[in-house]
Amino acid sequence: MAEPEHRWLTAGELSAWRGFMRLAQRLPASLEAQLQRDAQLSFLEYYVLAHLSEQPDRRARMSDLAALANTELSRLSHLIGRLEKRGFARRETDPDNGRYTQAILTDAGFAHLEAVAPGHVERVRELFADALTPAELHTLRRIADKVLARVDDRAG
Repeated sequence: MAEPEHRWLTAGELSAWRGFMRLAQRLPASLEAQLQRDAQLSFLEYYVLAHLSEQPDRRARMSDLAALANTELSRLSHLIGRLEKRGFARRETDPDNGRYTQAILTDAGFAHLEAVAPGHVERVRELFADALTPAELHTLRRIADKVLARVDDRAG
């Protein structure tokens, strides 16, 4: 029985893939540099703090945060530990289920986030949103949703 032939990328597919990979590497690095300079936060630390700020009572289960951040619980625990040392977060046992731990955004963490968010949003706007038309942003969202759906379907 003959082995199936490999399906190599076409020149157009390869060009799109390489362009996407450059974007996926360079945009987060640029945003990280801005956050480090202006907020002394990593991109992931900012992302976690921002997510907590949007939750009821500014709290979320550590396991949910780890899934959101696409990281292992142990790595997230170290990240929250760094934020705790700065007074930006704390941990408590989940009152609804003692088997879980919640991360809570402190008032100091919220104040820091409020102070640094405008600069970060301006950088996102400068590098990303303002570079695209509303139609391109809509198309990009549809593309991201389609690709992520496939990633999620094939993750298991």
